Amino acid sequence: MDTRELIISRLRDRLQAVYVEVEDESHRHAGHAGAKGGGGHFDVTVVTQEFEGKPLVTRHRMVYGLFQEELKQAIHALALHTWTPSEWEARTSR
Repeated sequence: MDTRELIISRLRDRLQAVYVEVEDESHRHAGHAGAKGGGGHFDVTVVTQEFEGKPLVTRHRMVYGLFQEELKQAIHALALHTWTPSEWEARTSR
C-alpha cells in the first residue's frame, strides 16, 4: 500500500470518515528542504462526525495523531481540510 492509500484507509477506519480525498502534491515540492526528493506532501480533505463540536486545532491534532510514525519519514507535510458532515453539506451545496 502506498502512502496515499494508507492515509485514506486510516482516516476511513479510525475516524469513520464519510468522505476522504487525498492528493499527492509531492511533485510540487521537489528539492524542498526536509524533503529533498519532493516526497511526502499531501493535500487531505476528511469529513467525519468525529469532528463535531471540536475546534480546528483539535481536528488537526486528531489527524496528525494517526500518522505519528509516518510523519517521521514517509509524510513530510499534510495540508488538512477537516469538516463535519453538516459543514461539508453546506459547503458543497452552494
